[in-house]
Amino acid sequence: MSVSSPTRAVGERGVAAGARQVVADYVELTKPKVQTLLLLTTVTTMEVAGSPTASKIALTCLGGYLSAGGAGAVNHYYDRDIDATMRRTASRPIPASRISPRAALIYGCSLAALSFLLLSLTVNVLAASLAFGGFAGYVGVYTVWLKRRTPHNIVIGGAAGAMPPLVAWAAVRGSLSWTALYLFAIVFYWTPPHFWSLSLLMKDEYAKAGVPMMPVVRGEQETRRQIVLYTLLLYAISQLPFCAHVFGGFYLVASIVLGCAFIGGSLWLYRRADRRTALRLYLFSLIYLALLFGAMVADVKL
Repeated sequence: MSVSSPTRAVGERGVAAGARQVVADYVELTKPKVQTLLLLTTVTTMEVAGSPTASKIALTCLGGYLSAGGAGAVNHYYDRDIDATMRRTASRPIPASRISPRAALIYGCSLAALSFLLLSLTVNVLAASLAFGGFAGYVGVYTVWLKRRTPHNIVIGGAAGAMPPLVAWAAVRGSLSWTALYLFAIVFYWTPPHFWSLSLLMKDEYAKAGVPMMPVVRGEQETRRQIVLYTLLLYAISQLPFCAHVFGGFYLVASIVLGCAFIGGSLWLYRRADRRTALRLYLFSLIYLALLFGAMVADVKL
């Protein structure tokens, strides 16, 4: 007895929907929302470093995405027990049993290997090595070693997230310089106030999962104080490229305005101590980094 056309159509739609879900889940393992800002710092740094071709930019971004995405997938694998206890992450592919832990681990390691191969063959070995260093740092230093042990996990582990400017500079120049290190330092010192403002919103869930984030271990007031201190450090670091004559007046004005706004927001959070202010500072931190790196390109090109 043949299957009727409506029944067959329903079955085909179900198969298509299932396939789309699988693809969406594997993409989610790479943490695409986090990748957006990493790729922005990659592209802008490449433009600051020189005049790369569109193909080199695309290959560098692809290699960087594969490396960071691989780190994200391994992070999903290792933190699956934590994710299952937190409301924000309980629906992720592994705790929701849509992807097996073993498949996620193989997937993540494969993406990292593919990134190294791609960048080595199409860009240069230095860029490939730096991208792999970011993968190893995020997985080995932050995820495995620090995240469950110390409230300073994001400070030390943040070096992995600051690698894109180094990868981008190496992709264009084939070497590193003080300028590349300045850009690395900006992202490095930006990470704690950015992440801690979010962790203030997630304090209860981190406490439930037993993750020693700053608000859980040191309290909210100390976290807010640390945010102020790191925004002040970030402001000082952001002035180094101008002092070193890397950028000119346009960057100086932009860095002062953005830096003062960031410091003002952190001081407001220190005084107000409410969730809405923490959320606003977190969202502003995203805008801050995007505009600051955009100002670098504008300064160099214009």
